[in-house]
Amino acid sequence: LYSLSCFLIRCFSYSLSWNSSFNVCFFFFLMIRRPPRSTLSSSSAASDVYKRQGINAEYGGSPVTNMRSVFALALTLALTLTLTTAELHIGTGIGDATGPINDLVMMGMANPKQISAGLHQRLRSRAFAAFDTTTNKRFVFISLDSGMGGVVLKNMVMAGVEKALPGMYTDATLALSGTHTHSGPSGFLQDVIFQFSGSGWVKAVIDAMAQGVIESVVAAHNNLVPAKASVRVGAVEDANINRSPTAYLGNPEWERNLYTGNTDTNMTLLKLEGTDGAELGLFSWFAVHPTSMNNTNLLVSGDNKGYASYLFEKSKNGNFTPPGTGSFVAAFPSTNLGDVSPNTKGPHCRDTGLPCDNEHSTCNGRSEQCSAQGPGKDMFESCQIIGQKQFDVANQLFHQPNEMPLDGVVDSVHMYVNMPGRNVTDPETGKVAGQLCSPAMGDAFAAGTIDGPGMFDFTQSANSSNPLWHFLVGFVHKSTPKEKACQEPKGILLPTGDISFPWPWATDTVPVQILRLGQLAILVQPSELTTMSGRRLRKYVKARMVQKGLLPEDGVVVIAGLANGYADYTTTFEEYQHQRYEGGSTIFGPHQLNGYVQAFYQLVDAMAAGTAPASDPAPEDFSHKLTEFSSGGKISTDYMPSGAKNFGQVMIDAASSYKPGQVVQVTFAAANPLNNLRPTGTFTTVQQCLDPACSQSKPVADDGDWETRLHVIKAKKDLVLTTRTIRIEWFIPANTPPGQYRILHRGTSYDDPLIGKATFTPYQGVSSVFTVQA
Repeated sequence: LYSLSCFLIRCFSYSLSWNSSFNVCFFFFLMIRRPPRSTLSSSSAASDVYKRQGINAEYGGSPVTNMRSVFALALTLALTLTLTTAELHIGTGIGDATGPINDLVMMGMANPKQISAGLHQRLRSRAFAAFDTTTNKRFVFISLDSGMGGVVLKNMVMAGVEKALPGMYTDATLALSGTHTHSGPSGFLQDVIFQFSGSGWVKAVIDAMAQGVIESVVAAHNNLVPAKASVRVGAVEDANINRSPTAYLGNPEWERNLYTGNTDTNMTLLKLEGTDGAELGLFSWFAVHPTSMNNTNLLVSGDNKGYASYLFEKSKNGNFTPPGTGSFVAAFPSTNLGDVSPNTKGPHCRDTGLPCDNEHSTCNGRSEQCSAQGPGKDMFESCQIIGQKQFDVANQLFHQPNEMPLDGVVDSVHMYVNMPGRNVTDPETGKVAGQLCSPAMGDAFAAGTIDGPGMFDFTQSANSSNPLWHFLVGFVHKSTPKEKACQEPKGILLPTGDISFPWPWATDTVPVQILRLGQLAILVQPSELTTMSGRRLRKYVKARMVQKGLLPEDGVVVIAGLANGYADYTTTFEEYQHQRYEGGSTIFGPHQLNGYVQAFYQLVDAMAAGTAPASDPAPEDFSHKLTEFSSGGKISTDYMPSGAKNFGQVMIDAASSYKPGQVVQVTFAAANPLNNLRPTGTFTTVQQCLDPACSQSKPVADDGDWETRLHVIKAKKDLVLTTRTIRIEWFIPANTPPGQYRILHRGTSYDDPLIGKATFTPYQGVSSVFTVQA
């Protein structure tokens, strides 16, 4: 009976972990091992069970009857314990994915002058894992402070997770979404067009990102506990604007009338907590570009979404818990933010202060001077305001009693779709809409946006530019009449899908995925969908999931963008006709959105059937062929600046006293931060002295805190050699207690002599003690 019961438990409750099954089986062994005999003076409860079931041959019954009884009892016990022990488990985790903080072009603005030179916020990977004990299904969702996801990054993460957690997660059950900060390092995408717009291929960047993601996934998995989840929805006001309003107006009036504005203001919050009441974390989707920090910013930053995460984690983990180390994880992932800007003052001409031309986003016919500003006096305050708005609404939603409790169902499905040449239908009419094109970028792509204007003579909503550019591109590949007709009305500037020298310029295969947690569906895709594109995708896919019985009528669908890869933008067919930046960057042509809808229909149908969808082959990972050309990801011997005797020496010290609201600045002789990225440490620590001599101290801030900034300053020692200093700034918060403080800088120097072994040497510098007055 013991053996049979254990076997049946494994059959009916294959969701139970090995440990759970072992414990149940051991319980059975204790309970149903052969009992002591009953006598007139004493009776065993276990033997009485045997007697009542007619199992013990001593009390009668044929062998066949006895075996049937054994099976019936085992089946009953197995089913009972299986049903009573099944539950949802959830875990959260966080990892440091900051990577190099200097000497690399930042990812997102494609501005060659925007070369990183310091650190404002550390970049984090935040993950939650979900496990359904009734089906043994699991998934993990990651929100990474990065420009986007990537094929190579996903592959590296999968390899690392498989090594750490063999057999636990697959390509179909792991989703990796970038927040889309434009203030992180480039160098992690293999497609040539993104290498041209960044610092090429930089192994140090992708290694740091992958390690941070893996760390967060392993932590989330190891933190799995019996849990419950719920969804809440609320509005975030005055935190976004549509940066292509003329294209949005191209959508049908009846459709626009279904919504209150030209951006999504709803925030969808997933609250995660243990069944014991412990708060585990939240994942909150709200549509806004993390471009509060503009293309003049040189400090690595998580932007407004990173700041919202920082605020919430501080509020839950405590002010004295170093950032990135607390148990509560708060993520603000990207969603359909394609045409959504945080720069709410709107576009103005930088030279005159007048509004830009609305249709073309130009000033005197050129795009370079047209840019939008946020609500603050500078980009730092604007970032703070937009992040604070997201935090405030998330905080309200997290603590409000009204919620949608999610049942414990966990499911996922994933496939790859080769897009070019695919025939797609109109989801409204069911009629053939057209064919998807080979990837191509239009003239409007080069014009940039009001968040980051482009260079040269390119304009949004115009398919003409200096003929020189088309002439030059023609040497690489001249678009065919068929390619031009497929992409109309886009004027093809770069036919990226047809250029493979020296490597492919763009992918033609995209990953799509659905994660389901109860009544919540997360649509995971690699593109930046515009507001109306996202609304349509959510509407069509939800209807299909309701039809297939996967969601109730009041189920919730969110989009996780820039995930598992990157495939530029997606507009509606109508928006595409206007060829703003987003339309010029919709690479598979005017019917691309319907192509995604069609792909998600396949995923829904497969999930409903409990089968794996027919998938195209995964895109090629050719990263092993890539060569690093940028010096930003390479280390070389460090040299001390003039006047310094050792690394860490204070070159410019703090003043003797300050007041809250003032800024402390200390400059140190420094080495290249790339020598040691300090993912488990910090470059900066602000300490409060606990005695007059400061022999004892406690940390009050580090380089993960909003109130600190680290600037890497390079200087020429001679015609060949370069030196570095690091200036650390502490913006003293208003609530800082009076007392004695000091600033500490840690780093690592590197020496690679002509003869002998290269060495890394840690160093430390400490400022003088200064007073913060009341």
